[in-house]
Amino acid sequence: MKGICQANKCKHVMRLHQFVICSSLFFLLASCYDSSARRSKNDSKEGFGVVTWNIANFGASKSDAEIQFVASIVKSYDVLAIQEVSTGPAGAQAVARLDDELDRTGANWDYVVSDATSGDGSERYAVLWRTASVKKVGTPVLCNALANTVNREPFLVRLAEGMDTFLLAVFHAVPKSKNPNAENVQLSLVDSLYENDHVLLMGDFNASWRTAGFSWLKRRNMCGVLVNQKTSLKQKPDEHGNTLANEYDNIFYEMDETKCVEYGIHNFASAFVTLAEARKVSDHIPVWATFKVK
Repeated sequence: MKGICQANKCKHVMRLHQFVICSSLFFLLASCYDSSARRSKNDSKEGFGVVTWNIANFGASKSDAEIQFVASIVKSYDVLAIQEVSTGPAGAQAVARLDDELDRTGANWDYVVSDATSGDGSERYAVLWRTASVKKVGTPVLCNALANTVNREPFLVRLAEGMDTFLLAVFHAVPKSKNPNAENVQLSLVDSLYENDHVLLMGDFNASWRTAGFSWLKRRNMCGVLVNQKTSLKQKPDEHGNTLANEYDNIFYEMDETKCVEYGIHNFASAFVTLAEARKVSDHIPVWATFKVK
């Protein structure tokens, strides 16, 4: 009996050592990637810096190490918009965990989580912001005008940076197999309903902005910051080592009112040995941009 207990104790110690080693390696990867992520954004910090990210199944499935990794990527921006937050208590709790982790980076952050969207494939959205540079204006709401015609209606959050105010519309379209452009073509309604706002429409559209679903946004002089840029992760690299699969994620802005100072992506997959490990964080990469009111 004593021998069995000692064997079990050894197995427990080995598992503990493996956990510590894996966690330490994850934190090291996050630290290494953090340096390159910060360098990719202009050090001038000019304008309103926002990053949008479909963080797949954002809830109980995200470990503390993964939450820390996410924070290391987004902490240099003013605002983070998240799609695919779980509707259960663990979804809001994961957002709170991320907020706590961002607070530990040396700046105070705040956040808001949406109600669950009303259609099939219900989820929540979340928006987090650095309180020293951004203030929330009014009460964030889901866009009721689209509640009956899209599965996951956009989340509307009004934020002010100095004298400038932006209305963030965060959206996640239905999957490619369900004709996302039937939903995307309706998104110009947000811009038309909020004529007095500087609208920034962002999220995972499950379609390229070059497709017909965005024709009405273009007619309203809205432009995506990314063109011909893939933002979802492959299951495995192709024969050329490419890791990105589809042009799904973007940020749209009103060209007549707002200037896009700079923009880019974070292909965080380079921080991991395999794509399978990277996809545990998300199957999408974050898109970022910095804006100024003209």
